Amino acid sequence: MPGRFTYSRWDGTQKGFDLDADGLFDQLTDDLLYHGDVNAALRRLMQEGMRDRNGERVQGLREMLERLREQRQERLDRHDLGGVYQEIADELNDIVDEERHAIEQATSAAERSGDERRTKAARDAAEDRNFRLDMLPDDLAGKVRELSAYDFESADAQRRFEQLLDKLRQQLTQQMVDQMSSSMQNMTPADMARMKDMMAALNEMLEKRERGEDPGFDQFMEQFGDFFPENPKNLDELLEQMARRMAAMQAMLNSMSPEQRAQLQELSNQLLDDMDLRWQMDQLGRNLQSMFPQMGWGQSYDFEGSDPMGMGQAMQTMQELGDLDQLENLLRNATNPGALAEADMDRVRDLLGDDAARSLERLAQLTKMLQEQGLIQQKEGRLELTPKGLRKIGSNALRDLYSKLAKDRMGQHQLDTLGQGHERTYETKAYEFGDPFNLDLQRTIRNALRRRAVAGDVADDDQQRAVKLSPDDFEIERTEHVTRSSTVLMLDLSMSMPMRDNFLPAKKVAMALHSLITSQFPRDYMGLVGFSETAYALTPAQLPEVSWDFAYGTNMHHGFTLARQMLARQTGTKQIIMITDGEPTAHITPSGDVYFNYPPVQATVEATLREVVRCTREGIRINTFMLDADSGLRSFVEKLTSINRGRAFFTNHQTLGDYVLVDFIEHKRQLARGRAARRAG
Repeated sequence: MPGRFTYSRWDGTQKGFDLDADGLFDQLTDDLLYHGDVNAALRRLMQEGMRDRNGERVQGLREMLERLREQRQERLDRHDLGGVYQEIADELNDIVDEERHAIEQATSAAERSGDERRTKAARDAAEDRNFRLDMLPDDLAGKVRELSAYDFESADAQRRFEQLLDKLRQQLTQQMVDQMSSSMQNMTPADMARMKDMMAALNEMLEKRERGEDPGFDQFMEQFGDFFPENPKNLDELLEQMARRMAAMQAMLNSMSPEQRAQLQELSNQLLDDMDLRWQMDQLGRNLQSMFPQMGWGQSYDFEGSDPMGMGQAMQTMQELGDLDQLENLLRNATNPGALAEADMDRVRDLLGDDAARSLERLAQLTKMLQEQGLIQQKEGRLELTPKGLRKIGSNALRDLYSKLAKDRMGQHQLDTLGQGHERTYETKAYEFGDPFNLDLQRTIRNALRRRAVAGDVADDDQQRAVKLSPDDFEIERTEHVTRSSTVLMLDLSMSMPMRDNFLPAKKVAMALHSLITSQFPRDYMGLVGFSETAYALTPAQLPEVSWDFAYGTNMHHGFTLARQMLARQTGTKQIIMITDGEPTAHITPSGDVYFNYPPVQATVEATLREVVRCTREGIRINTFMLDADSGLRSFVEKLTSINRGRAFFTNHQTLGDYVLVDFIEHKRQLARGRAARRAG
């Protein structure tokens, strides 16, 4: 059964076409024309972003980097790292207050008992306990050390203190394992011993891999996998997860004052008093730093907010800041779209949102998309345009220029795209087997009607209205398989062209003309000459990559010489189209040297005009398109035109393409009309 389709009016909610290679290449065209470098054009597109054919915004790296900076600054402006200590200090002070209250209650109970011996013992014990509490050190590590040896009166206070120690041990060891691991909850001495065994086994795996042996990752996960609920797939993934946490812990230490850092280090030593455990942790830290130097182990942050963070929140915030830094480093150093594929899209989604992650995924596919369509290719480590890509740039440039033509200036400027690629002579002939089937419908139908009238056929009204064709009625258009015109485009590549924003429009015209001639007039000849201090011939393959010259001088003399030599080998009507924004300031001396001077000297002007005379003698028409012409250029072009009898156009970068393309098409039409008139005469 054939497919069934339904149609409805567009209401703006339907999805149209997503980003494809053609749409992407359209957005690259101007950049490729201006710089001629596929790699640079893709980098700029990555930086700036784009819109797909639905009009949806694809964020660029510049926008994402700005979002990353905002996310980082928001955390720094909101939080206060001093809360790490304040949270512990407040909890310890509450425990001490609860203990003092229990001491007071025990003394009061003894006094109410009426037992003097009990009362005296309670008062002596209270005095001793209060003295020890009064003498607690100010630093957290010292306070924890003294309370660990203190004989609590309150069982609740002692339980809270032990719970606090367990919590701090968990938070200090979270720099290596996931905080949600069941092995990290309410750690016992046996759990700490198992933690030590896990780190020893991990260090042993690293040593085995260093020696080229099988590290035994599967056996390790079977024994210690409960420490890693993220379920890493291989050793590298596990180590990267641990390195991220340890780097976050180091960044938190780096961000503290020297006094805070010393206190936390002493507190860590106090809580993790197992020397072997600390050695295994230090060994693992050194190994991970050497394996993942890009994790930012020396990074520090300036927190300026007022919202205090506890240790757990501080560790989480440090991991987020580390992830922001790593993502920023990846985006900032990405030299091509393929490098973006290394980003963890789930993490990007968490940090920047769904839109950014979707945009990054699409940017990562740019190079692959263009390569699959055959528009670019990898060559010697660089991306280059393919022949198909070159043709695509030309057709895009031609389309862009034609879309800008004013409809009321010279009709609709319609360009036919069908046919055999040769020029019509506006004559017809009877069709013979083997001829191109360019049917002249008007003459063919006329032949059929004439044949029916001669035969005297009589039929009813319906049959009279129907026209029956036979092969003898076919009449086709004649075409001439000869080159009708030869053109050389002289393109000014001096430094003034980009300085005045004239380079891109001029180059776009060159690409458009080349596309027009090769696609619609394949028997025509088109040559390309670039000129600045000197002139040189260009091939169509070189044109997209050509850029302005970092040299002074506008050497029209040399340009006309090369153009004339190129046209000498061609037939048909010959013309030079010159696009420039400056008067001649350089010429080739009889000895072959380049002479430059600004303002132009008489010798340069005379040498250039002598070459114009030679072109005129050889029947070469020179049409000049002047961009932002000053009085000096106008004066020179007037002399050139009076000698050559060509035409001069005073234009600017916004209307250059209109003039050049319309003039070229009109020139072709005049040739055809003149040829038809001569044949009719």
